Amino acid sequence: MELIRKIEQGLQRPLPGQQAQFRMAHAARYDNSPPPPTAKQAAVLALFFPKKSDWHLVLIERESHNENDRHRGQISFPGGRWDDTDTSLAYTALREAEEEVGVNRQAIRLLGPLTELYIPVSNFKVSPFVGFTETTPVFQPQESEVRRILEVPFAEFLNPAVCQKTNIPIAPNLLLRDVPFFAVENQVVWGATAMILSELLAVLEGELPD
Repeated sequence: MELIRKIEQGLQRPLPGQQAQFRMAHAARYDNSPPPPTAKQAAVLALFFPKKSDWHLVLIERESHNENDRHRGQISFPGGRWDDTDTSLAYTALREAEEEVGVNRQAIRLLGPLTELYIPVSNFKVSPFVGFTETTPVFQPQESEVRRILEVPFAEFLNPAVCQKTNIPIAPNLLLRDVPFFAVENQVVWGATAMILSELLAVLEGELPD
């Protein structure tokens, strides 16, 4: 539980914020402008769970039957849009995690929030939360939203060698060059998910905002 305690303590201090997020962002994302009033609210959950004596994080490969969905096939945290019946964004994160990967929300203890970030391509303002379960869940993917579930040992993210750069096609004639990403489980974890992970790692290291 030492890792969980350190993260919980870190989340009680001022968050590292965008300065930590931007380390794993493409140069085009270096924008401190506030989200537009039309931005849609969403929440995601960085969920820790024990497996074989190590703490793991659950990530998902997104499924979508909409060919214009820019997030289809990407690796992300469980999460989704705020619903009018949700009592809070923390509740949104828990509800979506239960729906997408089958973890009972009652079994999840929230440790705290990370810094919200705006995703221009989909006009979502995302609120990330961190939580954990004391037992190993039996994951059940929501087939309409989740192509597959990844159970990633958190220690992999602590290895500096997993922080790499690559070129990523985001449209037929548009290529993002030198995009930072985490190379884990033979996957490219980039974009908002990588930015959230970057701040989570900074929290664990005790980093404070400038």
